[in-house]
Amino acid sequence: MTWSLQFLPEVEDDVIKSYSWYKTKSRALVEDFLRIFYASAQDLPGNSLLYPKVYKEFRRRLIRRFPYAIYFA
Repeated sequence: MTWSLQFLPEVEDDVIKSYSWYKTKSRALVEDFLRIFYASAQDLPGNSLLYPKVYKEFRRRLIRRFPYAIYFA
């Protein structure tokens, strides 16, 4: 079965805000944030069952190195 990944507008807003904040700290940090976030997101459709359920059918993927998580169903 093939799953598709769609972000809610609120998620896109959070990523843009986080990007802007990390950009003020370090260029390398902002590049790492985007690379790790999108790599983590791309991994979800093929490996969604690897991540724990945290509420009903919602699962959570922690973002390595950053204080963020992707919640998905």
